[in-house]
This record gives sequence, C-alpha cells and structure tokens, in this order.
Amino acid sequence: MWKNYFGPKARIIGIDINTDCKKFEDDQIEIYIGSQEDKNFWRDFKTKVPQVDILLDDGGHTMRQQIITFEEMFEHISNEGIYLCEDCHTSYWSAYDGGYKRKNTFIEYSKNFIDNINAWYSNSKKLQVSESTKLMYGLHYYDSVIVIEKKVQGRFQRL
Repeated sequence: MWKNYFGPKARIIGIDINTDCKKFEDDQIEIYIGSQEDKNFWRDFKTKVPQVDILLDDGGHTMRQQIITFEEMFEHISNEGIYLCEDCHTSYWSAYDGGYKRKNTFIEYSKNFIDNINAWYSNSKKLQVSESTKLMYGLHYYDSVIVIEKKVQGRFQRL
C-alpha cells in the first residue's frame, strides 16, 4: 500500500516483532525485527537508518509502546518531517493501559506538547524552553490520530 502511495522512489522501513514479516522485503522495503518498547532496539536502529521524513506509529498500541516510540524516535525525524501516531483511541481502553484522563496514556502525555510548543512565551520557571519547544512546529489531533510536525524553531519575540 505505501509503495503505491509514495511511489517508486520511496524507501519504506517497517518494524515488527514477527520475523515472518521479513518476507515482505524487496527493493523498496526493509523490515527490522524488534520491539517498539525496547529502547535498546531503537538506539541500535538509529545507528543503521538515517533520519526519516515520515514516521507512522501503527504498532502494538499500548501506552508504553507509543510513548517509548515517540521518545526514542522524534529526534530522528528529519527537519520538516512528520510524526504520526495512530490508533490513539487505545488511550481510553484499559486493555491497553489506558482510561479517560488516566495519567501516562499517550493522549495525556501528548497534551504536554501544547505547552512545549508555546514555552517561548512562559513566565513560569515550571515551563522552560526544551528540545521539544525547538523542534515541534505543529500539533494536530484527529479521530484516533495525532500528527506532529517537526521544524526547527527559533526564539520568537513577545508581543
């Protein structure tokens, strides 16, 4: 599907815990085997794969998997790249460690991005400019999907 969508020049990299997925490799598709909640896997992966333009997290959908994937991979997205996390509805499902307003769901975790993006303007010592402030350009919530636009930001002047 992604080959058809992005065309013959796209390099598509997939990650799965199932070794049988290697059978889908071809001249445009590479498959790495590992767990998305394994920080060591991600660190090793980043040594083998250059920065990516688009990252689509369509993994196991647990809160730990979604948060670790974001924390390990957002910095590895190219400037002006896009990070998408889909199936965010699992943030509301107890079977995935979610629940409405439950601490540490990906939805609740991502709500902090709003403050991070706007930290330039804060007078509070509790909200400081961070790497997220410098790298996040846009944040979009859709039905079960969060899209984060990455673009290196400079300090803005206060009005």
